[in-house]
Amino acid sequence: MTANGSPHAARRIDEAFLALPGRAMAAAALQRAQSLGATHADFRLERVRNQAIRLRDARLEASSDAEDVGFAVRVVVDGTWGFASGIDLTPDAAVRVAEQAVEVARICRPVNIEPVELAPEPVYPDVTWVSAYEIDPFTIPEPEKIALLADWSNRVLRAPGVSHVDAELLAVLENKFYADLAGTSTTQQRVRIQPNVNAIAIDAESGRFETMDTLAPPAGRGWEYTQGVGWDWDAELAALPGLLAEKLAAPSVEPGNYDLLIDPTNLWLTIHESIGHATELDRALGYEAAYAGTSFATPDKLNTLQYGAPIMNVTGDRTVDHGLATIGWDDEGVATQSWPIVSDGVLVGYQLDRRIAARTGQSRSNGCAFADSPAHTPIQRMANVSLQPAPDGPSTQDLIAGIEHGLYIVGDKSWSIDMQRYNFQFTGQRFFAIRNGKLAGQVRDVAYQATTTDFWGSMAAVGGPQTYLLGGAFNCGKGQPGQVAAVSHGCPVALFRGVRVLNTLAEAGR
Repeated sequence: MTANGSPHAARRIDEAFLALPGRAMAAAALQRAQSLGATHADFRLERVRNQAIRLRDARLEASSDAEDVGFAVRVVVDGTWGFASGIDLTPDAAVRVAEQAVEVARICRPVNIEPVELAPEPVYPDVTWVSAYEIDPFTIPEPEKIALLADWSNRVLRAPGVSHVDAELLAVLENKFYADLAGTSTTQQRVRIQPNVNAIAIDAESGRFETMDTLAPPAGRGWEYTQGVGWDWDAELAALPGLLAEKLAAPSVEPGNYDLLIDPTNLWLTIHESIGHATELDRALGYEAAYAGTSFATPDKLNTLQYGAPIMNVTGDRTVDHGLATIGWDDEGVATQSWPIVSDGVLVGYQLDRRIAARTGQSRSNGCAFADSPAHTPIQRMANVSLQPAPDGPSTQDLIAGIEHGLYIVGDKSWSIDMQRYNFQFTGQRFFAIRNGKLAGQVRDVAYQATTTDFWGSMAAVGGPQTYLLGGAFNCGKGQPGQVAAVSHGCPVALFRGVRVLNTLAEAGR
């Protein structure tokens, strides 16, 4: 069967992956783990292919195409996790790895003070899911990809004032086969892609330079994304040189308090850092602390913490089309879902895996377990965490018209946030002054600074669905040893009143 609602249920899993002996290996590993006393065991066979192509000034600088193939066995023995992985794709090797996983659990048992319990989940026998894309980017010859990036680069390089152009294309094809002792078995395939063009302008007299990227977010799409499906590349590349020249000549911002109109191309990152990571329940409970800290949004605040303004509604979602964290079933065999995290400004939910769900008395995980490699054990990872638009909300122009003294912030850049996901500072790509309801040219050297609850509490309006965009990143880090996951964050344009703005050039000189 296929996942309910899968937009490409008829698309076939890559035959080369299906030809691997995953089912025979899983049967052998799970049977051996059970015979050795495992009360839970799961098996994953993975193939992850990554391609990266980079051009500098329309000339090829680097190209790589790598494939990671392997398998893993995870067990619970006497209430303790055990894990092992391998690369020899045979049933005999799967048995040996299962034995190693059981041995790891037994060695760790004396130091385990919290017996592992897993929240229940229905059984899904022999199910399949494929992500929503049209053209597998790995079917496109590399010279064609290089030619596209060179064409994009030359379009921008030909414009007056552009000194250099970097262009990059990242693509991933991920296959997973999962099986467990309960009887669930899933076979899945997903594709994601990230094209980007970065233009650089240098002022010859002062030596000062500015950079500007295209705003197209990475997406759970295929090669069609580079051909205008989901993004107007022609329009953006045509506008980029003029915007960059304006930024290079722009005055430096005057620090102070401003009303900020924040575009989704910038706001997605603020959502990621101040809401996405903060509402990972393992982090909020203190289990995740070494990589980027814990969270101020602790479970005792559930249903009482005023996270933001009453117009703030945030969901966790692993099902939305083209989301980077979208999948049919997670790496614990849990069917993925959508659920509220913040409702009417109040914290009402977290992101969970099966162990954390059971640990906190939840009836079910919401499908947030993920491992980025067959060599890694699944950990709780972020869903597509998104701020919802107002159903009949205003347009960007409508919101600009209501601002007397403010800034319109477009595109992401650098950020900083503390180990509790509370005090933060974000910059951006493009900053447009707003005076008396109209855009009044670009300024530069801008950063906005706040605490999480003050910032979201200052949100005075959210745009309508026409302003909504699904942004995101390929490189969200978590765990030790570190793992990397791709995740999307959707949001509309949003208005924030009275936010503190710093001049980054002046701050750097202190």
